[in-house]
Amino acid sequence: MNTPTSIYRLESNVRAYCRSCDVVFATASGATLTDIDGQPYIDFFAGAGSLNYGHNNPYLKKHLLAYIEQDGVTTTLDFHSDAKSRFIERFEQVILAPRGMRYQLQFTGPTGTNAVEAALKLARKVTGRSSVAAFTHGFHGVSLGALAATANADKRAVAGVELSNVVRLPYDGFFGPDIDSAEIIASLYQTAGSGYEAPAAIILETVQGEGGLNCAHPGWLQRIERLCRALGALLIVDDIQAGCGRTGTFFSFEQAGLSPDIICLSKSISGYGLPMSLVLIKPEHDCWEAGEHNGTFRGNNPAFVTACAALDYWQNSQLQDAIAEHASLMRTALERILSGFPSGYAHVVGRGIFLGLRFRDASVAGALVGACLEQGLLVETCGPQNEVLKLMPPLTIDTATLQQGLDTLERACLSTMAFDTPLTHSLRGIA
Repeated sequence: MNTPTSIYRLESNVRAYCRSCDVVFATASGATLTDIDGQPYIDFFAGAGSLNYGHNNPYLKKHLLAYIEQDGVTTTLDFHSDAKSRFIERFEQVILAPRGMRYQLQFTGPTGTNAVEAALKLARKVTGRSSVAAFTHGFHGVSLGALAATANADKRAVAGVELSNVVRLPYDGFFGPDIDSAEIIASLYQTAGSGYEAPAAIILETVQGEGGLNCAHPGWLQRIERLCRALGALLIVDDIQAGCGRTGTFFSFEQAGLSPDIICLSKSISGYGLPMSLVLIKPEHDCWEAGEHNGTFRGNNPAFVTACAALDYWQNSQLQDAIAEHASLMRTALERILSGFPSGYAHVVGRGIFLGLRFRDASVAGALVGACLEQGLLVETCGPQNEVLKLMPPLTIDTATLQQGLDTLERACLSTMAFDTPLTHSLRGIA
């Protein structure tokens, strides 16, 4: 492989992905990345979920190039712009109105953690309360407010200051399938003498991406929403990775019929991988004063252009139907792969095209990432111990390429099991 050691000499030690992937990527199209030597890789990573419509999507690129060619304004903070106006109007027409949703749109700094920071700050302003409640295995970002709500121990350990004003609650299934953690949470907040005070907000992911593809059941989510209403707390749904179609519908909470007070979007909201984040706020909670929360790059107009064009995918059910078909294909393939493992050694987790394999031995997932890379497939791990092999191909991937990637994954599993690797040792221990 091509390893530019001179880059490592200059780049900070904070780099992560390139430590286990020394490929130098040069071009990309659709669901395929190509390195500087012309070697193609099928992408089941999709920019950590920021490329739901694939690399250099030709429809979005056409709109972006036309905008740049006509000298469209690049950045406007929160001045009015034609690109922003078009996106707002189109978002209401295609996403909000058909779902009967009424929200104000707040454009924050360009990343997901900026959206979370704004949501938490606003919830505290609305309610006058200081604490928020977040969940075990949740991930919401690495700036200090969002990090306080994040459960990841490694990320929290380097904060350098106390991460306070967050109460940690057990996510659905945290105590196992037979214990309803929503009932426990309600008891803690609604029983006199428990010491639990009503929070400003409860923030959650309906599918915990970085936390290991843990999926909350619709009934559990509905009970948490009812608790928020009873407590006068706001419900914040972090849909940064699970949203924009990743779980099958535009919002991940549609299946549960939730009506969040605040919704955080980022990653694929721009459609093209351009930095953009968006906070949806119910009108009655939009109590910001002018300029009270800001960010220099909240007016990234090229992102507004591609985000507006990406909404065309949601004018009808064609993409949603394709997601359902591909989700079924992926789950069937993963279950077939698991049939070659000892019983109980791994499980299929996730929802929609947000799926993975959770291994009892965390080292197996890491070994498979390397094996997949060697055979031309880009994947990553997630979970508190990186025990989940996580699969996030673009939503627009064609069936042939998707099947090719799944076949590559199956071959990687077989080759990893055949040689002297951590997977082999693990299998020996339970065979």
